Amino acid sequence: MSIPVSEAYAASYRAREVPAPAQVIEGVWAVAVPLHGSALRAVTVFLIESHAGLILIDAGYDHPSCWASFQRSLTAIGRTVEAISTVLITHNHPDHVGFADRVRAASGARVLMGAADDFAAMHRVRGAFLDQLGTALDLTGAPQDVVDGMYADAVKVAEHHETLRLDATLPGADLDLDFGDVTIRAVPTPGHTYGHTVYYDTRGLVFTGDTMMAEGPTQLAIVSRPGDDPAGDLFASLDRIRDLGATVACPAHQFPYHDVAARAEQLKAFHQAEVDRVRDLMSAGSTAWDVARRMPWKKPWDDLGRGTRRFSLVHTLALLRSARNAPRRADGC
Repeated sequence: MSIPVSEAYAASYRAREVPAPAQVIEGVWAVAVPLHGSALRAVTVFLIESHAGLILIDAGYDHPSCWASFQRSLTAIGRTVEAISTVLITHNHPDHVGFADRVRAASGARVLMGAADDFAAMHRVRGAFLDQLGTALDLTGAPQDVVDGMYADAVKVAEHHETLRLDATLPGADLDLDFGDVTIRAVPTPGHTYGHTVYYDTRGLVFTGDTMMAEGPTQLAIVSRPGDDPAGDLFASLDRIRDLGATVACPAHQFPYHDVAARAEQLKAFHQAEVDRVRDLMSAGSTAWDVARRMPWKKPWDDLGRGTRRFSLVHTLALLRSARNAPRRADGC
């Protein structure tokens, strides 16, 4: 189990509460923003003080309650929206890009994100989120009535407003961003999305977005193109994070924690075991639909909720890609 930086912050998370703003190290604040209408409860954004102004990592939902909560938290720690000069977004999911435009309107901040997650580029290459999901469901080999029902359910809960315009995109290679007294390295880490980026503060912190939580697995990116292998991407990304030398991980959910390298290895082993399990269950003509219903989920397949079945099916498709792309390794890694 990961070692929390703050026991109080972790206790709030485990009690299903929204933690109060907390200092991770001097000049770095964790600010939990409640997520309106989401089972996730909150996303943690981070504020980094620098000579070039405040740097904001991620930006909650685009909902008035999220924006109001963020502003109240800033007031509580003696900071203002107007002092934010840069918004660094880990990936393009709605609980991370939401109020970036509001910050930019208030302060003139520059908004940056990985090039592959830039909505305009993503739409050209992959299509919108729901288009990708529809393609993935078709690729699972599930019966058409199952595909249609799962897609209809997703449309009802979709919160993807894919219009954010970036001031700059980050390349698919490491890039050091200089903020005077603070240097932050943007490190491409696909797996959760294809343009996911973690941000390494050279003082020893890594802001991991949704790639590496303190507890639990990583949600894999949606498979929609022939070359997609998000599990393989994730394994390489976890190696990159492990080797950064960070002493503290700051994920977008749950709580900041120590033992970064050990957590990267633990998470990699978990997902490798999933890939190996899929490999054991599949045969030459197996589809994700065939395999998913035989996987050892927390409940039997027929007892899973409709949304959980959809997630599990798409997740299995990603695992199946990896199982077919690489042989089982003797060391399980």
